[in-house]
Amino acid sequence: MAAGLNLDGSPWSAHIRQVALRYDQEFSGKAFELPPEVEAMPIYSDWISGVLAQRIASNFWDLAKPKKRQKCLDIGCGVGFLVYPWREWDASFYGHEVSAIAQQGLTSRGPQLNSKLFKGCRLAPAHRLEYEENFFDLVISTGVSCYYGPDYWETVMAQVRRVLKPEGLFLFDVINPDLPLAENWAILETYLGAEVNLTPIDTWKPLVKASGARIVSHRENELFRLLKVKW
Repeated sequence: MAAGLNLDGSPWSAHIRQVALRYDQEFSGKAFELPPEVEAMPIYSDWISGVLAQRIASNFWDLAKPKKRQKCLDIGCGVGFLVYPWREWDASFYGHEVSAIAQQGLTSRGPQLNSKLFKGCRLAPAHRLEYEENFFDLVISTGVSCYYGPDYWETVMAQVRRVLKPEGLFLFDVINPDLPLAENWAILETYLGAEVNLTPIDTWKPLVKASGARIVSHRENELFRLLKVKW
């Protein structure tokens, strides 16, 4: 399914495809074959039961809740429109995803949930944001940066800045490799098919500053630090 991605031969193509395949497999409900030593890890049990997802989820609305009539872009959205309270927020949702399975499912079910707020979901990587300049009030990306290095995220942030309105906000999370859960989670993800990039947490503040933005606030969970960024 990842073959549907148009990556234009970017230097990150192979890795993006691996991430897409990893999530295609999960969203299609296909079993993962993992070695016994990985299945014996406590984190594996938490992953299978769904407890892990709850523990590490970055609730972006804790830092900036979408507002009525705002245009919001969710990069790496998965099936978030079906899960998060978009109808309560009454904000327009634009999805952006590398998993063809997630994109197809969301494209099928999103309009049934709310055809007014759901504005579609594009199958494309985070560095290819083919939208108008100054179009979005809010851009969100959680659970994405951990798979890529800072060089890739510099490119993504330049694209985000282009599509955001001057007073818009960018919410994204970064893995904190100093936390106890980080190493085991990285091992699990590697066996699930997508290698995690354990970028030092101190990397992100200067990277954001170099893009011309600043970190307005942040929030921690057991694995990620959620950042609210403004240009």
